[in-house]
Amino acid sequence: MTMDAVIAQWQKVKENIVKACHDAKRAADDVQLIAVSKTFGVEDIHPLLEAGQRVFGENRVQEAESKWPQLRDEFPDLKLHLIGPLQSNKTKEAVQLFDVIETVDREKIAKFLQEEMLKQNRKLACYVQVNIGEEPQKAGIAPNEAVEFVKHCKNDHHLDIVGLMCIPPVGENPGPYFALLAKLAKEAGVEKLSMGMSADYETAIAFGATSVRVGSAIFGHRPPISHQ
Repeated sequence: MTMDAVIAQWQKVKENIVKACHDAKRAADDVQLIAVSKTFGVEDIHPLLEAGQRVFGENRVQEAESKWPQLRDEFPDLKLHLIGPLQSNKTKEAVQLFDVIETVDREKIAKFLQEEMLKQNRKLACYVQVNIGEEPQKAGIAPNEAVEFVKHCKNDHHLDIVGLMCIPPVGENPGPYFALLAKLAKEAGVEKLSMGMSADYETAIAFGATSVRVGSAIFGHRPPISHQ
């Protein structure tokens, strides 16, 4: 996809967000667009930064390390979200590199994040990832444990848990899952909902998403990076 096409797709997504907010009787600036740039290089991301996009999502710490420090030098106001699983041996790098961690999903990671943030004197906003469809292959805390886990992360690990994040099961109506995440967030006393991707972000907005994570609808599809 050409860069002109990427910019046009990005603008289309932004227009769709405004329309979805209008339809849901919400203010257009209620919803933050996270451009998911995993598998795309500096040359692909740079034009979007020049066009004004400032919030991006990456799945892998190692991949993000290879491109974002140089981009941040040029665009110091960008915000980078970790939206993929965090391995405990990458916690140090994640706290150094990212501004928001969306995938706090177990006790060990909460503990490691607390320790690293203290060491680095950084306090990052965090989301608890909920395995909303209770799928064995997916990361995330079980829905019936989410509220207590949020309290535990806040009270015992002193993490700044600002919201919940989820990925609904593929091929199912996402609405009920988004509704459940919104209910859990209310019970847990957190305000932010990171839910909705390229195929369902407009539905997520209708159910209260405060940020949507959109990749292929902006950048198009690309084969996964080889890790051989």
